Amino acid sequence: MHTIREKHKLLARVRRIQGQAQALERQLSEEGDCIEILQQIAAIRGAVNGLMGAVIEGHLVDHLVNESEQAHREAELAPVLHVIKAYLK
Repeated sequence: MHTIREKHKLLARVRRIQGQAQALERQLSEEGDCIEILQQIAAIRGAVNGLMGAVIEGHLVDHLVNESEQAHREAELAPVLHVIKAYLK
């Protein structure tokens, strides 16, 4: 499973997002500059999008591209599409 192979990279991304969220919380608590707060929110969104992209890519490669049986590929496709559609709402 790709999440195990890339676990350290994914965890580093999550920790970065946590740090960004903590910085945002401080900015809001201290009534920081609105533009800086908006920039922080945009940075968090970009980081989350990057994490989502990395996990989706790994899943598609491991469970669709490298899967030899057509039935397994088809079974894996529907849940992935469901998650992607929910994420894009």
